[in-house]
Amino acid sequence: MSKLNNLIILSKNADEYRELIEVEKFQNLKIIATATCPEQIASESPCNILFGDSTLVSMVLHKLPDVQWVQTTWAGVEPLLKQGLRRDYLLTNARVVFGPLMSEYVFAYLLLHERRIFQRFESQQKQIWDAAITGSLRGKTIGLLGVGSIGVHLASTAKFFGMHVKGYSRTSRACTDVDQYFQGADLQDFTCGLDYLVNSLPNTSETRHMVNSEMLGWLPSHAIFVNVGRGSTVDESALVTALSKRQIAGAVLDVFEQEPLPQEHVFWKTPNLFITSHTSAPSLPKDLALLFIENYHRYSQNLPLLHLVNFERGY
Repeated sequence: MSKLNNLIILSKNADEYRELIEVEKFQNLKIIATATCPEQIASESPCNILFGDSTLVSMVLHKLPDVQWVQTTWAGVEPLLKQGLRRDYLLTNARVVFGPLMSEYVFAYLLLHERRIFQRFESQQKQIWDAAITGSLRGKTIGLLGVGSIGVHLASTAKFFGMHVKGYSRTSRACTDVDQYFQGADLQDFTCGLDYLVNSLPNTSETRHMVNSEMLGWLPSHAIFVNVGRGSTVDESALVTALSKRQIAGAVLDVFEQEPLPQEHVFWKTPNLFITSHTSAPSLPKDLALLFIENYHRYSQNLPLLHLVNFERGY
């Protein structure tokens, strides 16, 4: 008889996740608790699998010594990498789930810019017949700062629109939709000549403020910067200067060093900047439950888990 696994679900959507998982009728999986806050989890619970939001999970690990695998509902796992937290378990994240949603977000803004949507609407409001020729994504160059699961999906979408794709990656060169790869000291060559720079990098010591004044200075003045990675990867003061002095044409930010973005933050009044509130890729319970189910099949059969996090690298 196969080993019985005890699962705790800790998330604001815990009950919905439970319903989606119970449909599978796993014979060797017992959901011993669903909770929306850490206080609802009893100490020393015989739980060997945790499924939940990274921040909430980080608050209960110390009282669940039997945990062997954690599946987070987030792509980011920063709360679980804090100094002093245990690392004697398998950690998998949800990065693969967000690729299609990120592509929708990024290319919505790229098309908004190329097709001059706001300018057309302003002309409409003024009852002006605006027959100015718009731009096109076809033939433009997009630079993907990070070619992980999100970058791979962005590359595929870019090729659909006929774009030239440059990718900057720490190690991977597996995505065939990337026309040119750059690594290490090639950062300037990667950046030069881009029409769009899209950042999807995680938060690590190596990526902190990677998008700085030097990198922004390498971009052409017509370039647009989009950040769907982590706010810590951008030197915010340098970006404000680049936008205010029109060193680049614009930026789209969904993530910030401090969230929620303070009302007094200079970004709110920075020219040519679009701000969204970390909503580019919402966590949809159905998608995340399917990811857990796939990984649970693997876990129960002693197969390698999908999207395993390297604690040292931070992703």
